[in-house]
Amino acid sequence: MELFAILPLYYFQIIAFVWGVVIGSFLNVYIYRFHTGKSLSGSSHCLSCQHSLSWFELFPLLSYLGLGGRCRACRAYIPVRYFLVELLTALLFLLVVTTVVQPVLWPLWFMVVSILVVISVYDLYHFVIPDEFVWSLVVMAAVLASYQQYQMFDVWLLLYNVLAAVLSFSFFAGLWWYSSGRWNGFGDAKLAVPLGFIVGFPAVFSMLVLSFWIGAVLSLLIIAYQYAQKRGQLSYRLPARHLTIKSEVPFAPFLILGFLVVALLQIDVLSLTSYVLF
Repeated sequence: MELFAILPLYYFQIIAFVWGVVIGSFLNVYIYRFHTGKSLSGSSHCLSCQHSLSWFELFPLLSYLGLGGRCRACRAYIPVRYFLVELLTALLFLLVVTTVVQPVLWPLWFMVVSILVVISVYDLYHFVIPDEFVWSLVVMAAVLASYQQYQMFDVWLLLYNVLAAVLSFSFFAGLWWYSSGRWNGFGDAKLAVPLGFIVGFPAVFSMLVLSFWIGAVLSLLIIAYQYAQKRGQLSYRLPARHLTIKSEVPFAPFLILGFLVVALLQIDVLSLTSYVLF
């Protein structure tokens, strides 16, 4: 612990960012090969021409930029998702080191945000949240709660965490049941259990509200961008399916964003609303 007191915070922030880039590169491989039967130890290759990547083509972030987002052999476009996942993971690791006060919790939070990145990307592409990822989050939530109780045993705090998990699950399960699965999937309800447990009560209310706010804003921005692109006002095309007001949009990324804002940035919707109104 003395090391953390002596060295400046930016030292750990730099390490966290670099480590996040490396982990993000691994997550890309994991997401692509998950449930495909392919080994994680296999060599990386171009998805278009099967060209095996050389060592200098495997540097996270830098290789994508250096190659201009294209395969060196066949010049096919490399999905921008690979770059974004590496960058997002690095930024989240940086956010963890910046906002989580106790360094002993950093590795746990690195694992949590890594799982959340995988869930977000997988849900965006496949509209499903595998149970394996949810159970991994349940384990991480239990570890975080155990450490919290070890520091200061408080049975009421634990009960409030359980209450938050039940409320968040009931909310999404109720929406799923009432809409017969049209408004959201049951996977969202299962995902809400560990997320609600981690943020606790009453912060779970802010998590739910913010997830819908974020979802509405981002969806409208994407629709507006695609509309402008369709009219020829913008040349760059978003790497996503075309969206309309009636389109089905995976909700897990929005729920995860709401969770991260509350858990790491400590945003309280009620305080925010009072500040805006008064």
